[in-house]
Amino acid sequence: MRKPADSSAPLSEPIAQRWSPRALDETREVSWEQLRALLEAARWAASFGNTQPARFLAGRRGDATFRQILGTLTERNQAWAHRAGALLVAIAVTRNEKGEIPYAEYGLGLAAQNLVLQAVEDGLVAHQMAGFDADAVREAFAVPADAVPRVAIAVGHAGDPALLGVEKLVSREQAPRQRLPLGEIAYTGEWGMPAF
Repeated sequence: MRKPADSSAPLSEPIAQRWSPRALDETREVSWEQLRALLEAARWAASFGNTQPARFLAGRRGDATFRQILGTLTERNQAWAHRAGALLVAIAVTRNEKGEIPYAEYGLGLAAQNLVLQAVEDGLVAHQMAGFDADAVREAFAVPADAVPRVAIAVGHAGDPALLGVEKLVSREQAPRQRLPLGEIAYTGEWGMPAF
């Protein structure tokens, strides 16, 4: 299922095609090679002073890491994310040998976006989730105090929206993507004056 962005200017294909489905095909796998490519894309993201604060826990469906990550998700997210080919948790390291890392969460966000766009480029889909227990991640994986679990990410192959079962979820999955108009987010001259 494709849901391309309705944009006022041409976009690169991964950006235009990126969306966050919940209906995932549990009969298809995410290979270690595919997972490596996603994490390489994340590794090459920009970061403040090249501090590279992004870290990832990664598991493939069927392995212990996948099961542990799945167990930290909210019940609502577990209901669909168990079909993912891979589950990851994106973590911001906030300190290094020089002290506090400025903009660590921003760097993590850039790395996660690179990962998601690489997934699209590789024919996969990715869904980022705030619905997980960061403390449970810390405990399950011995995450140090200066590392902050920020988002869980399900990666896989898009599946039939009917897999979601609940009509409300199926409808939401099939609905067109929406964004604020460009004039409401890009200003010129003064705040609130649309640039376009």
